[in-house]
Amino acid sequence: MKGRSLVEVATGGIVLVIAAIFLAYAVLHSGRGATNADGMRLTAKFDKIDGISNGADVRIAGVKVGSVTDSRIDPDSFGAVLTMRVDRSLRLPDDTSAEITSEGLLGGKYVSLVPGGSEKFLADGARITETQGSVSLESLLGRFIFSVTQMNSQQPQNGGAEQGAAQGATQGSGAPAASR
Repeated sequence: MKGRSLVEVATGGIVLVIAAIFLAYAVLHSGRGATNADGMRLTAKFDKIDGISNGADVRIAGVKVGSVTDSRIDPDSFGAVLTMRVDRSLRLPDDTSAEITSEGLLGGKYVSLVPGGSEKFLADGARITETQGSVSLESLLGRFIFSVTQMNSQQPQNGGAEQGAAQGATQGSGAPAASR
C-alpha cells in the first residue's frame, strides 16, 4: 500500500511538471507574452476596433511583424487609437495603411498593415493615417436578413394579384368542363 501511494504521488508530480512546461511554452510562443520593447512604435486611429485587444497580432501579408500594445479612446473624435510595436528592421512607407481583419469566420482579429509606395518611411512614434476599422459580422448578417425580409414582404403584394388572376383563369377553364 505504501509503495502504491509513492508511485501515485510521483506520477502526479510528473504530470504537474509536464503541465507547467506546456503552459510556459504556450505563453512564450503565443505572442501574448512580453511585448517587443525594441520594436518601432506606431499609432493608428480607427472608427471601431471590435475584437482587438492588447497583444493582438500585427501582420503584413499574413506574417506576424508585431503586436498591439495599447488601445484607448481619442476624447476629441471618440475614435479608437491603437498603439503597436512593429519589427524595427522593416522600412514601412509613410503611406502604409492599417486595417482590422479577421482570421476567418470564427477566428480572432488582427491588424493588417498594407505597405504603400512612398519613398518616405515611417519613423518611430509615427501615426498611420489611412485606416479601415473592423467589420462586424453580426451587423452584416443583420442587414442581409433585414433586406431579405423586406424583399419577401414586398413580393407577395405584387405576386398576389398575378397569382389571383392565374387562379381565376384556372377556375374559369375548369367551370365549363364541370357543366358538361
